[in-house]
Parts: sequence; structure tokens; C-alpha cells
Amino acid sequence: MSSPVIAAQCGNTSAGFDAWKSSFAKDAKRAGVGKRGLQALAGTTYASSTIKADRNQKSFKYSLDKFMQIRGADTIVAQGRKRKARNPEFYAALERRFGVPAGVIIAIHGMETGFGGFMGDSNVTSAIVTLTYDCRRSEFFKPHAIGALKLIDQGSMTTSTKGAKHGELGHTQFLPGNALKYGVDGNGDGTIDLYNVSDSLASTANFLKQKGWKTGKGYQEGQRNFKVIKEWNAAGVYQKAIAIMAARIDG
Repeated sequence: MSSPVIAAQCGNTSAGFDAWKSSFAKDAKRAGVGKRGLQALAGTTYASSTIKADRNQKSFKYSLDKFMQIRGADTIVAQGRKRKARNPEFYAALERRFGVPAGVIIAIHGMETGFGGFMGDSNVTSAIVTLTYDCRRSEFFKPHAIGALKLIDQGSMTTSTKGAKHGELGHTQFLPGNALKYGVDGNGDGTIDLYNVSDSLASTANFLKQKGWKTGKGYQEGQRNFKVIKEWNAAGVYQKAIAIMAARIDG
């Protein structure tokens, strides 16, 4: 009598990662991941630096004032105003299309990557697959691992694409599942590339619109659109910082 097949379990160390990948490959295939994506999954390695970063997130525990100081809010606002002034029609077009004011998009861009100054140096596929294997938030990251593998199938991402420690992509640090779902072509070249600033900012605006952003409504704490900013990042201190900086940029 043959032994029953037991699905590989999540783990908190690298032990078991390869066995888990073999099991997860079956889930990925059932979810529609193709040959290139499955090959990418097989080639991933356990991302120790990602796990270390995930266990050591401190900045979101600071007070609002301390958080804004550490994240360079004054610099983001000053540079953000200059960016808006240099290309007002681009941001106006985004607002016409998606209803999201320039200040919000610019504040997110500045907060996430310093306006593209640093978009990460971690292998996206290995990072997101490792987080899916890790027991801490496996179910949260699973759709993003599937998303990353599908982006590879589509050619929108490669096995060597670099991003943030948690596998976020591009100028505004989209998780791969969100990139797959909300990514749009912002520059009209027929492709979606989150490392292109036009595509990335248009995709950010589209994400907020699809999450319920209402044109012309306020976005400060207690106002209609503040709850949509919460969809972008779960940390309360981050949400408040974005709203405050955005108002200063648009002011």
C-alpha cells in the first residue's frame, strides 16, 4: 500500500525550503503559472536577509514626529514640490484619469524609494517565495508569490529582477500580486514596467482608484479618502505621514 502524500509545511528556517518549493509548485501550476514561472520558482534560494528584515521592522513603532524626521519628510516635500512644478501636466493628467491628487502620488513616490533613488537590491522572486514559505505571514504572501511567477511568465519581470527586501517592485514598491492586478501602462508604449516612472506612478494612482478613491474628496485623517491610503500601507504612522506630506506638496 502506498504512503499518503503529505504537503510540505511552512518553516521558520531554511531547512525544508526545497521540499516546500516542490509542493508549492503544484499550487502555482493550478493557479495558472506557466513553464517560465515554474522554472523561476525552482531556481529560488532561501533569502536570509529578507527574513532578518521582516523580523526587525522598527520604524513603524515610532511616534509620528519621529517617523517623519527619520524618513526625511521635509526633504520629500521640498523635492516633491519641485517635481510637480517641473512636470505639472503629467500629474494633472494622472489626476484627470484616476482622481488622485499629485501630492499623494508624489508623497508615496518619495517615501517608498526617494523618487527612484533606491528601489532595492534583493532578488524579488527569492524574497517573495521565502516569505510565502515562512510561517509568519505565509497566506498573505502567497498571492504575491503567484503574482511574481506570472509576471515572469508574461515577461514583465525576470528571475534577476531586484527589489526591496519583501519583494516590492519599482518606483513605488508594488508587491508582485498588486503589480499584476493594478499595473497600467502610463507612457503609452504598450508595456507595463514598474521601473519606468510613468508606468509606476500611473499604476499607483490606479491602485488607489480601484481601492475606492473618490475624486475631490479629502484624504486627511477622518476624511473620505484617508481609508484608501490605509490600503496602501497598514502602518498608521505611515498613513498619517503620507497624508500630511501630500497636503504640503499640493499646498
